[in-house]
Amino acid sequence: MSPTPTTQAPADPQAPLWTDTTRQALFDTWFANVQGKHQLAPHTLRLASADASFRRYLRVDSSAGGTASSRIIMDAPPDKGDCKPFVEVAELMIQAGLKVPDILAWDEANGFMLLTDLGTHTLKDVIQPDAPPPLDLYLDAVETLVQWQKASREGVLPVYDRAFVMREMELFPQWYVREYRQVTLDAAQRQVLDKSFAAIADSALAWPSVFMHRDFMPRNLMVKDVAPTLSAGASSLLPGGERLAKPQVHASARPGGETDASVPGKPSATRLGILDFQDAVYGPITYDIASLLRDAFLSWEEDFCLDITIRYWEKARKAGLPVGNDFGEFYKGVEWMGLQRHLKIAGLFARLTLRDGKPVYLTDTPRFIAYIRTTCARYMELKPLLRLVEKVEGIAVPNAYAFGRTA
Repeated sequence: MSPTPTTQAPADPQAPLWTDTTRQALFDTWFANVQGKHQLAPHTLRLASADASFRRYLRVDSSAGGTASSRIIMDAPPDKGDCKPFVEVAELMIQAGLKVPDILAWDEANGFMLLTDLGTHTLKDVIQPDAPPPLDLYLDAVETLVQWQKASREGVLPVYDRAFVMREMELFPQWYVREYRQVTLDAAQRQVLDKSFAAIADSALAWPSVFMHRDFMPRNLMVKDVAPTLSAGASSLLPGGERLAKPQVHASARPGGETDASVPGKPSATRLGILDFQDAVYGPITYDIASLLRDAFLSWEEDFCLDITIRYWEKARKAGLPVGNDFGEFYKGVEWMGLQRHLKIAGLFARLTLRDGKPVYLTDTPRFIAYIRTTCARYMELKPLLRLVEKVEGIAVPNAYAFGRTA
């Protein structure tokens, strides 16, 4: 069994770090203030990665504590987004015993943040296309997910409600169908979408809510163990060398961008590190397991997906999580939740290409359409949506469908 991954282009080491001289000047001032305390080597600054949003990341070497290591700098212009959700969700995850980057310094006003580096190897990076799926690492992901969901409580994160669900699906007709495929839907076709979207939303929201990462997938899970380090203010390592995690930073940025974080948090109880968690919400328990196994960038055969989903369901039940007593119903909920997610992703990635100039994302279009068609083909109530998608794609009605494989 092998995945069909898409490899994104690595950061270009020759690319200029700054194209906006005003923002570069702000950065230089902030960096000069944090450089000495954290023993950062300015000549080692390089681009680490950029994500699908407004954020990008730099990596810089550090000799803090007398040990050669590296740090991550988040560059997040405040006029394009708020870093507070990142800080707040990081604290929730630390409280849940999860491994996330420590926030070492934060210039809230200008959108610069210094973080510990969880390494360079994501779960996606270590997957070998010609090898069986890494069962042990996926089970680590299941353990991490259950740990996160066990910490759930109402009134903390934004609610993933019906308006939220529908708004995400509307990206599909707006950006994928109309803008990317250049197809104009007639009234009857729009009615098919409306009826299908309503049924998908009903299915999603029928499941109880928990803390939801929203992008719990291999490219956001770090597999390299973090070397034992101390967070600011911590005085010792735990037995066995486990690091003390740093709590949320509530204070506004001090002059120079330093934050007050003197009280250590809870130690990490899971092996995998977690990234890209700032969009977490409170929503259906089916979402994150669907995200893990119906990945936007790689696909597995259904027997493996079933195996991992069953293992997750059994572990979640033992933990008292609301996954129900009927695995068949739960698996249907996961499939329908995955359908919602891939309708959204198809539209989102089309928008990234057409509006934001990031065409690499649409190279995975066949995967999204295969997920959508496979799920729609299994349920009679989704057959009209299947026919509509096939018409948009110019695909003749197939004789058979294979779960999770690209067309």
